[in-house]
Amino acid sequence: MESFLLVPIQILAVLFSIVLHEVSHGFMALHLGDRTAKDAGRLTLNPIKHLDLFGSIILPLITYRLGFIFGYAKPVPYNPYNLRDKKYGPAKVAMAGPLTNITLAILLGLVIRFLDFSGWAVSVQFVELLKFIVSMNLILAVFNLVPIPPLDGHWLVLTFVPDRYFQFKQAYARSGWFIFILFLLFGFALILPIVSWLFRLIVGS
Repeated sequence: MESFLLVPIQILAVLFSIVLHEVSHGFMALHLGDRTAKDAGRLTLNPIKHLDLFGSIILPLITYRLGFIFGYAKPVPYNPYNLRDKKYGPAKVAMAGPLTNITLAILLGLVIRFLDFSGWAVSVQFVELLKFIVSMNLILAVFNLVPIPPLDGHWLVLTFVPDRYFQFKQAYARSGWFIFILFLLFGFALILPIVSWLFRLIVGS
């Protein structure tokens, strides 16, 4: 693999992982009875349907200049009132994205761990690309599982905190963006040790 191709391929890998994450939300919602994403044409792996100008193009370029690559796609729409499972349905839809990223990370990680590439006509950069994809999917999964609105993890709080704490739920949802910005500025590094531990657990190195 030519070195000048590595960065564009990494960016494409990040976009594909993000698209899989979002499409998984839509497929889970469809499975539970909501056709909003399907009717909007969002149950497709075509990245053009999911691109967000800032999150999918500008942000990955900015973060690359900072030493890593990160981004997001347009959220796949769904209507929780259409779900057959009104109580746990929103949490199921939310968890579909991170679980898809974890599944992809495990599959590629096991390929790296158990296949002997020494006799293959592949470059070291190809293996490093696979490791990069594993890392990015773990970052996407762990990041989205943080229980802060608007991340997927906050649906676990809203689902499993008893309804008698309704006022807490309201305040929690209202203050979410403020907490989210603080987390991005000061707390993002906290998830990196978790990602590193999961990477070593899966890949073995």
